Amino acid sequence: MENDSIIRFSNRMEQLPPYLFGMINRMKMKLRRQGHDVIDLGMGNPLDPAPDEVIDKLIEVTKDPKTHRYPESSGMKNLKAEIAKYYQRHYDIGLEPESETYLTIGSKEGISHLCLALMGPGDSVLVPSPAFPIHIYAAVIAGANVMKIPVSPTETFLNRIVSICEACYPTPKVLMINYPHNPTGVVADRDLFREIIKLAKKYRFMVVNDFAYSKITFDGYEAPSFLEIPGAKDVGVEFGSFSKSYNMAGWRIGYCVGNSEIIQALGKIKGYFDYGIFSAIQVAGIIALRDCDETIPEQASLYQKRRDTLCNGLNRIGWDIEKPKAGMFVWAKIPEPFAGMGAMQFAVELMNRAHVAVAPGTGFSEEGEGFLRLALVENEERLRQAVRQIKKALEEIREEGR
Repeated sequence: MENDSIIRFSNRMEQLPPYLFGMINRMKMKLRRQGHDVIDLGMGNPLDPAPDEVIDKLIEVTKDPKTHRYPESSGMKNLKAEIAKYYQRHYDIGLEPESETYLTIGSKEGISHLCLALMGPGDSVLVPSPAFPIHIYAAVIAGANVMKIPVSPTETFLNRIVSICEACYPTPKVLMINYPHNPTGVVADRDLFREIIKLAKKYRFMVVNDFAYSKITFDGYEAPSFLEIPGAKDVGVEFGSFSKSYNMAGWRIGYCVGNSEIIQALGKIKGYFDYGIFSAIQVAGIIALRDCDETIPEQASLYQKRRDTLCNGLNRIGWDIEKPKAGMFVWAKIPEPFAGMGAMQFAVELMNRAHVAVAPGTGFSEEGEGFLRLALVENEERLRQAVRQIKKALEEIREEGR
């Protein structure tokens, strides 16, 4: 019998799998409604508060009815100037506030709309894999063809770019990078960026760097900005976020900086989609950038302690995990003899038996099979508790398998 429903969707909807974090959250909430205490390591959703001065400024400015009007879509002039000062202070990069900065409703939204501005049917984008889903599916939604390349090792990554560019006509239009990398924690150095810029100029592709985890770094490592390298602004842009450095995830504020033509294209398409960010949040963002530099290493230190607690605990119970140098996640290889379950089934077992929510690696493309991504959002005691519960759950599974 034919389906006579009047509800019909676009063809692009068939290319979008169920959103990973939505599935995990539904499973988590079902258990919590049943009275279970689920330790949530599934999503990088910070539990720590934003700096006090940022919160105080938000409250103050919100009381002014003038801020309740539509804001300037591209972002407040003073906030864009503060972003430029931040880049000058931290990376010794000169940015022209009006033409080389643009405010976005978080980096995820900005990347999504930039893909619509840069790509369409017939275009190709290179995406390191495993990948944060929006890096793949923003291009898919735009109608572009996604070519996945291994995020590591570096030599393989660069060689794969060359081989694809040499073999394809037309050559890929965009390279999407993300350092420090989500989900794997792979980091970049300036030499890698130099090579990427050389290839971008040779093969004439644009570069988009998602720099959301810029300041969440450990063990003395400092993540370079892509824009530090001479020639970077000729070929690309970089997205930053207030979500991780300042714990402003739910505030939805980020920015795009770099090549003025790409910035202009982003602004043109966003002008049709939204009216920008609530003015009070933008003013609070000025306070974060101007007055809260000292809170950033404090937050990174919290993440490093949580990283050590979780990695050391899992390694003690038989896992084999390398500590990441940056980011707010641990990319964990599923231990034997459980790898045969597959990442999704293993994550479900941990949710149901250990009451620990994790993200299966397959949610970041098939190259993530055999891995889990664990978010460092809970405090150290909760992480130790999670390890104990995981240990008990895996012992139960072993016993049942005998």
